[in-house]
Amino acid sequence: MAMRQRIRNSLLNPAWVCFLWVGLTVGVSMIATPVRFTAASITRPVALDVGRVVFAALNKVEFVALVLLLVIVRLSGSARRLWAYCAALVVIVLLQGAWLIPELAARTEIILAGGEPPASYAHAFYSSLELIKISVLLFVGFSNLD
Repeated sequence: MAMRQRIRNSLLNPAWVCFLWVGLTVGVSMIATPVRFTAASITRPVALDVGRVVFAALNKVEFVALVLLLVIVRLSGSARRLWAYCAALVVIVLLQGAWLIPELAARTEIILAGGEPPASYAHAFYSSLELIKISVLLFVGFSNLD
């Protein structure tokens, strides 16, 4: 019986979702994406096209992680303590999915068509939100370690 309780307590701890989500975000945004642009055999349009597809998929996975985190935070009884952090994550995921990813995808389409899009802060804003998201997830994760 004690083992079941330990497993239940572990699954209801928001830390595991936070650390899994951080790993996904760091792996895609901070490692795979910059490295892709250093590969000599990949052209800029191809790297951007792959990035467009990868980030659209990542956003869907992050949405699932967000919902899972919200459910676990609620079930764990931590909602009152973590509501502001969860709200920040909701805003970030929605901003990225509803505005920034489509904006960056449209810029990629212009490049794929042979054009050059006008200057924009969309990429810098997306990257800043990634850093904030990682920071919030790490804070929530570490603050829930027993």
